[in-house]
Amino acid sequence: MTIARRFDVVTPHQAAVAQAYLAERARERHHLVVYLSGAHAYGFPSPDSDLDLKCVHVAPTGDLIGLTVREGGAEQMTVIDGVEVDYGSNELGGVLRGVLTGNGNYLERLLGALVLDADDALLTAARPLVQAALSRRVARHYGGFARAQLAAAEATPTAKKVLYVLRTACTGRHLLETGAVETDLTALAPGYGLDVGELIARKRTGERVALAGAELAAWRAALAAAIAVVDEAAARSPLPVEPSAAATADLDAWLREVRRRAWDA
Repeated sequence: MTIARRFDVVTPHQAAVAQAYLAERARERHHLVVYLSGAHAYGFPSPDSDLDLKCVHVAPTGDLIGLTVREGGAEQMTVIDGVEVDYGSNELGGVLRGVLTGNGNYLERLLGALVLDADDALLTAARPLVQAALSRRVARHYGGFARAQLAAAEATPTAKKVLYVLRTACTGRHLLETGAVETDLTALAPGYGLDVGELIARKRTGERVALAGAELAAWRAALAAAIAVVDEAAARSPLPVEPSAAATADLDAWLREVRRRAWDA
């Protein structure tokens, strides 16, 4: 199965920069997936939004055994032809362990829509296994992250920070209620009774557009309610409390097979 590449959400110049940059990184590590996160994934990019490239890679099996383990992960922030690029990649084993604990960052990389590049065969095989391993553990990630973002918004009120609270809480609620990963706040907000149009319009004019104290105050009740609903959704979620033994075993078996092939290669 061929995974769709989603360069349609960035400008042609950003796409060209991303493709050239990723070609260089591909010489350093084998990406299972390159996912475009951040404001582009959340539905409110502004002209100065960076390219938030979050990846999962498969390290050569020989690098993962012995006294010195080299997972080959990397983080880099750079500016190329006026485009800010924030790149990060984590090795598959650690990512799958994070999936089992409910790490939403890793779940979004593997199940999210904004894929810029992928090993189609590996990602196609991984997705149903990751989907089967979803559990209510995601509530702690999304609820905790939303609370942290609310504290950041209180300290320095901006349209971006308020939107990040809402995006995180709504993504967590939706995942708990439906088992589906949806990160785009413009798709989520109407179903949850949130009118974010004006806030998004302001964010799209710039990353650091400030909010007055009264504007933040007008959103406080909605922000608190959105976070509280994550916990409520967890209580009634159709997801299991924790990943089943079968789902965990299937992920483990698949990872071992990937390791075997990576060794042979």
